[in-house]
Amino acid sequence: MPDLVVERHGAVSLLRINRPEARNALDAVTSRALDEAISAAEADDAVGAMIVTGTGERAFCAGMDLKEAASIGAGHGLVPGRGFGGITERKRTKPLVAAINGTAVAGGFEIMMACDMVFAAEHAMMGLSEVKRGLFAFAGGIQRLARQVPRATALAMIMTGELVPARRLHDLGIVTEVVPSATLLERTLHVTHAMLENSWQAIRNGRDLYELSTGMDIDQALAVGNAWGKATLDSADSREGIGAYAEGRKPGYNERG
Repeated sequence: MPDLVVERHGAVSLLRINRPEARNALDAVTSRALDEAISAAEADDAVGAMIVTGTGERAFCAGMDLKEAASIGAGHGLVPGRGFGGITERKRTKPLVAAINGTAVAGGFEIMMACDMVFAAEHAMMGLSEVKRGLFAFAGGIQRLARQVPRATALAMIMTGELVPARRLHDLGIVTEVVPSATLLERTLHVTHAMLENSWQAIRNGRDLYELSTGMDIDQALAVGNAWGKATLDSADSREGIGAYAEGRKPGYNERG
């Protein structure tokens, strides 16, 4: 079996890290394969969203393959310009959803933090363990914690390297939903497919506006939203969505045509 399994589920591209013997840690080859799979999904007009997960119930991703790092040096899982696994620094146009099937640590946690929605198995534990290996999570983990989590909680994770249960991260707003392990993938696919029943362009615009707004003051963010909104109000998808509601039918958005 390949170290990365790519499956199509309708308009969803499912990417499964398949190195359970290494706790689904990313070596250089698998990191590049993940980067290439995301690039392929981004370029495919028939793909509306991606899901990333891992094989088994033990680990989602243990980050960098430390055995490879001990042999050839650290950092080979970093893709120039796109970050760890081609994810943590990538500018995406399509939603990326994480199905956290087990432990997500170090680079695995950084991948999770870069996703747009996170569904986690009840037993999953997450955290930034780099400090235990003489490193720190510079590929996005610390930066995203700084934007999303209160200071004392974030610094405890960063400086101790201790792992945190999925339910605690749900309480902090990092995890979207915690579900039984047996239903994790089913639930993640269900929500992702339901999301894609909406206008794909509206999904993209909403996601982009959210990301831009986090770096703006409210007046700037409102101005950008109003500028985009004027075009949206007269878009083909808007007319279709409003017309479908008025006529009591399901919308048939043109990007699926």
